[in-house]
Amino acid sequence: MNLVAELRWRGMIADIMPGTEEQLQKEMTTGYVGFDPTADSLHIGSLVPILLLVHLQRAGHQPVALVGGATGMVGDPSGKSAERNLLDEASLAKNVAGIKAQLEKFLDFDPSKANKALMTNNYDWFKAISFIDFLRDTGKHITVNYMMAKESVKKRIEGDAGISYTEFAYQLMQGYDFYWLYNNLNCKLQFGGSDQWGNMTTGTELIRRKSGGEAFVFTCPLITKADGGKFGKTESGNVWLDANRTTPYQFYQFWLNASDADAIKWIKIFTFLDQVAIEEITAAHKQNPAARLLQKTLAKEVTTFVHGEDEYQKAIETTEKLFVNANAPAETLSDDDLENMEGVQKINFEKSKIESGIDIVSFLADTTIFPSKGEAKKMIQGGGLSINRNKVDGLQVNIDNSLLLHDKYILVQKGKKNYYLVICV
Repeated sequence: MNLVAELRWRGMIADIMPGTEEQLQKEMTTGYVGFDPTADSLHIGSLVPILLLVHLQRAGHQPVALVGGATGMVGDPSGKSAERNLLDEASLAKNVAGIKAQLEKFLDFDPSKANKALMTNNYDWFKAISFIDFLRDTGKHITVNYMMAKESVKKRIEGDAGISYTEFAYQLMQGYDFYWLYNNLNCKLQFGGSDQWGNMTTGTELIRRKSGGEAFVFTCPLITKADGGKFGKTESGNVWLDANRTTPYQFYQFWLNASDADAIKWIKIFTFLDQVAIEEITAAHKQNPAARLLQKTLAKEVTTFVHGEDEYQKAIETTEKLFVNANAPAETLSDDDLENMEGVQKINFEKSKIESGIDIVSFLADTTIFPSKGEAKKMIQGGGLSINRNKVDGLQVNIDNSLLLHDKYILVQKGKKNYYLVICV
């Protein structure tokens, strides 16, 4: 299998150092990607490097996932316009543990295999290096001129915020990671997002100058949306891989709601379907776009990969209850249906507040479904609110016990995708 050719047709290579393809065809190669531990869960922006590690291992090479316990204390200036807040050691340790647990779901760590996956934390080697040692043994090999020529550094120096020495040194630390892995794990390849090219090539330069060795890098494009919106963001914030942060239902819905232009591109990147299968699905989708075959296939494949078959099936069931059967009266939903709906935010509310009736605007604000009465009014007047699957036509609606489902629940829909189950007790 030609890994580079496979990744190219999928649109997963932006820049590649000469000789990389030849190295991968010559021998089993150890390659790594770094993960920044800014939270205790990765989000879908991290799926591309995870998938690259999986592709690498499936092609017979050895994947290494590096969690930046040390570099996470410094902060990467790439793609940033200002200095970010630094995390304390306890927070970093928690984040590193969470990320490690997630990565272990996707890679094969079977020690009996020659290309078994490895997990590393750069804090393990940086904690023993003194500042003087680092300057003397590593810093002297990379000139300031070389570091300042990097695009990520130039943008910050020319900007209003500037760049601290702490963040300026980040590329040298990342370069040392590659150097350490090269010497200790025979790691000859690094890959990551296209904004990391400068940091990654610093590593190959350090390996050349300090060890007289040769190493390689390639980058993948940063994922974008056709409408210009930020990939991986929803009204509720990031789409996380952690089911406690983003439920499998919400995760499934993100992919299901992709535009045609995005789905055509993303199905190549985020699934393992082969070229023939993707071409057939794309052709069938174009014959009947309303069936949304592309989006359904994309959502199925990614949800199953991240959360498993069972959670995918649950997401389908929830989707059918909320959307496919959306015209069925809410009264047909059982207690279990209402209580077990995934992707529906539950809100407890005092039943006594609606016994004598409450105007809908106050109800929506008091339940925190809307942050203010003004926003609630705007949504109602725009026709974007439903109570128990009945569209609210005006501000005069009164909320009282007569609206309770099973003497306890009120199902509120805000816009097309946001559902709330108000539990009145």
